[in-house]
Amino acid sequence: MIKYIIKRLLVGALTLFILMTVTFFAVRAIPGNPFAQDSRGLSPEAYAALEHKYGLDKPVTEQYVIFLQNAIKLEFGESIAKKGQQVIDIIADRAPVTFKLGVVAFVISVVFGIALGVISALTKKRWVNSLITTFATLGVSIPSFLFAIITMYLFGVKFKLVPLMGLDSWQNYILPAFALALSPISMITRLTRSSLKDVMNKDYITLARSKGTGELKVILKHGLKNAMLPIVTYCGPMFAGLVTGSLVIERLFTIPGIGAEFTNSITNRDYTLVMGLTIFLGLIVIIMTIVSDIVAALIDPRIKLGK
Repeated sequence: MIKYIIKRLLVGALTLFILMTVTFFAVRAIPGNPFAQDSRGLSPEAYAALEHKYGLDKPVTEQYVIFLQNAIKLEFGESIAKKGQQVIDIIADRAPVTFKLGVVAFVISVVFGIALGVISALTKKRWVNSLITTFATLGVSIPSFLFAIITMYLFGVKFKLVPLMGLDSWQNYILPAFALALSPISMITRLTRSSLKDVMNKDYITLARSKGTGELKVILKHGLKNAMLPIVTYCGPMFAGLVTGSLVIERLFTIPGIGAEFTNSITNRDYTLVMGLTIFLGLIVIIMTIVSDIVAALIDPRIKLGK
């Protein structure tokens, strides 16, 4: 197990390094001026002072080396577009908002997805199975922003059941969380259904039933436990995606999260903020992928941990 974890950590570190390198040179290749908002009326001396402040007067290769040295110490400097604000402070301020919404959406996705998948796999009523299958198909087909707009109109404007802006109370989480969770619920439902139907036909399930084991125990202990592998594999990257934010959903519900901040940083050519957010978001995705791989290896003994 230790060997497997070390191997996955090394692969993750290499992935993060490649991501940082590609992003660093890509943002500098984008046409535009990071000081566009301040360039009017600036004297050449003042413009040169700004470039010197952020190290943009140095050769790109030298900037890259300095960036790597600072990134190791988690020092990303001051935001170019947000004067006087450190990148690490912006991340610390915006990330918890997106994280809380993502966790709620993740819990909703897992609970509803597994429940619907189990019902669909075990029900003998064809109409129930057809209804769940139709929902799962629509869920991966309908864009989250369209679902959000429809629910906003119905439950926020038409019936006025829930608030539509911000995250001031638990009611504020309902619509954006379900909008984020729609596609994951559908995917988990489909994965659970197909995996559980396959597992329930195995010989050890028949053996457990022949021993007089209760049906509920057979389903939970022998069926669902052994059907969890594809679900766990999917849930790692899914969790990372949910807790790193959704630009459209955050904008629709006026949520001050990290998704909108990332897009604004690219639009503003805010090099320091782009790099800080890239490392932060990439690190979450890599960590969750490694965690899901390790959990999958623990669940299924057929996976060779040393390979």
